Amino acid sequence: MKAILIAGAFGLLGTLLGTRLAIRVLIKKGYGQLIRDDGPTSHHTKRGTPTMGGLVIIVSVVVAYAAAKLATGVAPSASALLILFLFCGLGIIGFLDDYIKISKQRSLGLRSKAKMIGQIVIGLIFALLAIGWEDDNGRTPITHAVSFTRDLDGWELPTVVLVIWVLLMIAGASNGVNLTDGLDGLATGASVMVFGAFVLINIWQSNQNCSYYPGPKCYEVRDPLDLAVVGAALTGACFGFLWWNASPAKIFMGDTGSLSLGGAMAGFALMTRTELLLVVIGGLFVAITASVILQVGFFKLTGGRRIFRMAPLQHHFELLGWDEITIVVRFWIVSGLCVAVGLGIFYGEWVTGV
Repeated sequence: MKAILIAGAFGLLGTLLGTRLAIRVLIKKGYGQLIRDDGPTSHHTKRGTPTMGGLVIIVSVVVAYAAAKLATGVAPSASALLILFLFCGLGIIGFLDDYIKISKQRSLGLRSKAKMIGQIVIGLIFALLAIGWEDDNGRTPITHAVSFTRDLDGWELPTVVLVIWVLLMIAGASNGVNLTDGLDGLATGASVMVFGAFVLINIWQSNQNCSYYPGPKCYEVRDPLDLAVVGAALTGACFGFLWWNASPAKIFMGDTGSLSLGGAMAGFALMTRTELLLVVIGGLFVAITASVILQVGFFKLTGGRRIFRMAPLQHHFELLGWDEITIVVRFWIVSGLCVAVGLGIFYGEWVTGV
């Protein structure tokens, strides 16, 4: 628990103090957000707001985790190192995307093909290491089974299919957070709740781990307590960043932050054996992603008709006349309810054994 508290505190202070410095540096260099002309007109006032704030989140999380390890004298675990690799790797792809937008003064950064290739390479390295890095008991960070609140019996996947499943989860989660990051503080606030939920899940799995407390309800999860340390660092870092990212935002996380945070969510779901439960816990991100898929699909099938006034979903409500802060707070409430339901399902399964 000491490591969890240290990681959370350092993550919070890192972004709370570091983001202020980053804002000054980014403004001085002229690294401001570009706004698409086809978006809501109210967003044009945000043009020039510093972006790439995700760099502060990434640095703060890595430093917070390192500080927790140094303070406790415990070596890093394979699971924690892998999730940090995924987190930082996708952050690099997001940074390249943001930097190209700023340097070339265009609203589109990396080509979609290049971004996809980058996500696949990072995801492939993560998947291969996660299914092959065994501990002394032969356990790996990721198993071949699909999971809900734990591995599902009879849902074992062949290695090739498992790798594809991991890539789909990483791409879906990272792009889901990316699509949600369209209003001040929306994605950051929702991320605080999701990572906070994973901290609780990891602590519970550590207290009921089969390595220490064998029994019919124990969890076969590797390194749950160390994953909780990473989760605490992420929760604290997002909380601190929200101070500056809340409306009116002084800085945006950019793709640097959204891709990395989404990748971390997928990594947590895979390693905590809660892959399908992520659909519930991250329900807001799922709904917003689904709105884009439905909009595009319906547009193509009907020859130009739309379901929503604009996708992603948050912009539909903007065009209905809702204030931005109203949308953000209400979407936070939805996210909080999704997290509460997800945690309830997780705990309920342990209690009932069903």
